[in-house]
Amino acid sequence: MPRHTPMPYSVREYTFMSSQPSLPPGARNQTDVFAVHGADPEVLAYAMAKYSRSSLSMRESLAEISAQRAEQFLNTFYFQYGHRSIADLAHIAFAVERLSLLAAIVLVDEQRWDGQERSTRYQNFLKSGWFFPDFGVDSASAHLYADTIQNLFATYQRTTAAVLEALRRRIACPASLKPEAYERTLKARAFDVARYLLPLATNTSLGQIVNARTLETQVSRLLSHPVAEVRDLGLKLREAATGPAWNVNAQAAQAFVDKLDTFERRTGETQTDDATLTSIGASGGLLSPLSAEAANLFTREVRTAPTLVKYAEANQYITQTQTELARAAAQLLADIPIAQAPVVDLVERTETLEVELAATLLYSASHHPYRQIRDLVAALPEARVSEIIELGLRHRGRHDEALRAFHAGAVLRFDILMDIGGFRDMHRHRRCVQIIQGFTLLHGCEIPDSADLPPDVNLLAEAGMLAEFESALAAAHAACAHIAASQAPEAAQSALYLLPLATRVRSLFKMDFAEAQYISELRSAPAGHFSYRRIAWEMYKALERQHPTLAKHIRVTDFTQPIDLLQR
Repeated sequence: MPRHTPMPYSVREYTFMSSQPSLPPGARNQTDVFAVHGADPEVLAYAMAKYSRSSLSMRESLAEISAQRAEQFLNTFYFQYGHRSIADLAHIAFAVERLSLLAAIVLVDEQRWDGQERSTRYQNFLKSGWFFPDFGVDSASAHLYADTIQNLFATYQRTTAAVLEALRRRIACPASLKPEAYERTLKARAFDVARYLLPLATNTSLGQIVNARTLETQVSRLLSHPVAEVRDLGLKLREAATGPAWNVNAQAAQAFVDKLDTFERRTGETQTDDATLTSIGASGGLLSPLSAEAANLFTREVRTAPTLVKYAEANQYITQTQTELARAAAQLLADIPIAQAPVVDLVERTETLEVELAATLLYSASHHPYRQIRDLVAALPEARVSEIIELGLRHRGRHDEALRAFHAGAVLRFDILMDIGGFRDMHRHRRCVQIIQGFTLLHGCEIPDSADLPPDVNLLAEAGMLAEFESALAAAHAACAHIAASQAPEAAQSALYLLPLATRVRSLFKMDFAEAQYISELRSAPAGHFSYRRIAWEMYKALERQHPTLAKHIRVTDFTQPIDLLQR
C-alpha cells in the first residue's frame, strides 16, 4: 500500500485508538479544576502567587507552605517590593454588627466590595438601638441629642403602624395571596415610608467579603475619617483581620478532640505517661499524643490576614488633601449661592479633561451642583485649573492610589440629589465612579407624600401622620444645627447622626451607557422603593433627552404609572 504523504500545508494527524486521542509527546489535555477549602487566606494567597514563580501544582504548594513561610514571603514581596496584587488573592469574611448607619455608609464606600446589610425596607429598626457620640461635659447637647433620637424613633413606630393600617383600608387581600404574604408585603410598604425618619445614628449590621488589598485601603480610609466612630471601626477591622478569627466549627472540633482523648485513655491505645502528654484539652488536662495532633489540626488559632493588614494606618494623603480641597472650595464658592438644579442632571461633556478633574475635586469638598462648579472652573485661567488638580496629588505617597476623583473621562455623568435612604440603595452600584458630598442640612428633606399610590393621594395625611412626621424631621434638623454650633467634642461630626434618612444628599455618578441602562431598568422596577424608582426614571428621561436613539433600548418602567402595591 502506498505510503500517505501529507500535503506541505497540513498538520500531522494522530490515530484515535479509543475515545481519547493519542497525543504527541509533551501534549497535556487533562485540565484539572478543583475548589480549595480550609487554607488560611494568606497561605492561599501565597500558594496562588507561586504560580508565577514555581511549577508546583496548587496541591503541592499548599502541602509545603506553612503560615510562617507565607508571612516571610508576604513581608518581602508585598511590603518591600510592592507587589500589591498578591493581596487580591486573600479574601476574608467579616461580620460588622451594631454600627451606625452613618458609619455603615462610610464603610461600604469601596469600589471593590461585596456584602449585605440589614434592610430598612424589610426589617423593623425600632429595637436596633442607636449610636451615642462623646459629648464631653456638654450635657445640654447630650440631652438634646438623646431626646431628638427618641422622638424620631417614637414617630417612626407610630408612622409604621398608622401607614400599615391606612394601606389595609385601601388595599384588600386578594384571594390568590396568602394572608401572611399580604401582611408581610404591606408591612414592607409601611417601612418604605417610615424609614425616612430613621436617623443616621440608627444601628445596623452587615457582612462583607473583601480581598486583603481592599481591606487595607478600607482600614486606612476609615482611620483617616473625621468621625470618631468611623476611626474606631477602622481599628476594630484591623484587629479582627490580624487577631484570632471566630471559628464556626470550634465547639464541634473541641468536642471531637475531647471524645478522641477519652477513647484513647479508655481503650489504652496509648501507652504514654503524663510526661509525654502535650496539648491541653477543654477540661484543662493534658491530651494524649493522637488527641493533641487532632487538636493542632482542628482547633488551632487562625488569623486571617496577620501580615497583609498589620501596617494599615491613617492615610496622610487623604486627610491633608481633603483639608486643602475644602479650603480651596470655600474660597472659590464663597458668596455663591447653591444653584437650583434638577433631581437628576445629566451633565453633557463640554469641558476638557483637566476642567473635569478640577471640578470633580471641588465637588467632593462642597455642596454645590456639579454643573455649577464645572462652569465656574471652566472660566478659570488654565494655571488656576492646574493648581486645583495639583492639590489632589500634592501629598500622594509612594503606594497611594490617586483619589477617586481622578477616575475621570466617563461619558455619562449624573448629578443626583436624593434622600439618604434612597441613596444607600443607589450606593450599591459599584460599576461606576461615585463622588459623594458630605451630609448637610442645606438641601432639606424629602417627604414621601403619595409613596407608590396615585399622585393625588397623600398617604401620610390619610394615615393622620403628616404633621407629626414633618415636625419630627424639622426638630431633628434644628437639633443638628444647634449641636453643630456647640462646644461638644467633634460637634459638627456628632450632629450629623441626627440627620434622618429623609435628608437629601448630593452625589455624582459617572458611568458608561451599559451601567446607565442597567440602573434604569433594575431600579425602576415595581418591586423597588419609590425613592430610587423615581431617580432611575429621571436618569432614563435625561438620557432620552440627550441620546434618544440609545434610550429607546432601555426597558424602563414608567414611574408615573400606577403599580401593584402587592408586587414585591
